[in-house]
Amino acid sequence: MSGDTAPQHETDLEPVELIRQSGTVLRMGKAMLSTGHGSYRVKAAMAQVAQALGVDRHEAHVTLTEITATSHRGPIFRTEVAEVRSIGVNADRLQALSDLANSMRPGMTLDAVNRELDRIESMTPLYRPIINALSAGVACGAFAFLNNGGWVEVIGATLGASVGQYSRRWQLHRKVNQFGATVVAAALACLTYLGFLMLLDLVVGGAAERHEALFVSSVLFLVPGFPLVTGALDLARADFSAGVARVTYAMTIMISAALSVWALTLATGLSADPVPRPELDWWAMFGLRLLASFFGVFGFALMFNSPMRMAVWAASIGMVANVVRLTVADQGVAIQAATMAATVLVSLLVAMVGPRTGIPRTALSVPAVVIMVPGVAAYRAVSAFNDGSIEVALTNGVQALFVTIAIAMGLAAGRILTDRSWGFER
Repeated sequence: MSGDTAPQHETDLEPVELIRQSGTVLRMGKAMLSTGHGSYRVKAAMAQVAQALGVDRHEAHVTLTEITATSHRGPIFRTEVAEVRSIGVNADRLQALSDLANSMRPGMTLDAVNRELDRIESMTPLYRPIINALSAGVACGAFAFLNNGGWVEVIGATLGASVGQYSRRWQLHRKVNQFGATVVAAALACLTYLGFLMLLDLVVGGAAERHEALFVSSVLFLVPGFPLVTGALDLARADFSAGVARVTYAMTIMISAALSVWALTLATGLSADPVPRPELDWWAMFGLRLLASFFGVFGFALMFNSPMRMAVWAASIGMVANVVRLTVADQGVAIQAATMAATVLVSLLVAMVGPRTGIPRTALSVPAVVIMVPGVAAYRAVSAFNDGSIEVALTNGVQALFVTIAIAMGLAAGRILTDRSWGFER
């Protein structure tokens, strides 16, 4: 170095503005990922923010819990890696972040974007813990009817799921391991259902024996609908790292709950065998299915912290699609074929409702199809495997697998039909 050349400070050599832009873009991605968005939407939102802030090009690799992002400006670039450990769903924040991403325009300032992110991150849950728990109970009570239960099963599943969800929320807010929290919540839900039957048995002798089979409906609030559906959609877009991670996480949660259910059946003698359909005329069954489907989706939507307007729209879409699915299946059509047709219908309805209401597609489609996820069959399969009933296990396991695949294929087909970015590679 010559004597007349002043030494540069280290910060003078750093692309400070690019560093700040990259950090804000990454912050947006982390916020999106923590609310339950699929990786394809996280990438799109990060690109929208990057473009608005003046970044020349932005690339990201997103999995279930990690983001690797690179921001380019001219010949320089910056790569950052972040980890998101909070795997959950918050539909209210999900919509707020989607609205923010869609509002991005060239010339946005870093301070403006960060102020909005501060506001969104400070949003508190819309519903108190007891309302959140009762929402899960309403959803599982509706599930109990749709699985051929009567009023006893509906009340038992409602009580069990409410206790189980309250427990799970309490544990997760205290950073308890998610899989451990799932096991405990499933056990409490089943024990609450059993306690209700025992109390009923004191009043009406023999009630427990007639109504014990649908105790499994009380744990259906543990079905990880968002990661299962978004993972399937990631796979449909050939994003295998994100899709496989999400589906694996969802299956691990379901297996954790199923093992807890099996342990309870072993300890208490409860049976998870299928029950015959109640003897109702066609119109009565049709009306009750409409009601149960609406409240099943509505309960799940509120459990995901959806605003009331969003929950009503999701429930209306899910009600129509699920009743179509069950009615078609009653005509002898395979349940997986009926499910695929119903999920295509969900995608078409969401494509019409979403743009008119400003509600993100994910926030409408996921609660609408969660009610179709074959949670009961999956739990029965694991329980039967542990009992050594291989034929029963295979029957339920194959049914659960093919119905889940049908849900993914139907949603993907619907998006391809209604979204050009899905139908054509760019």
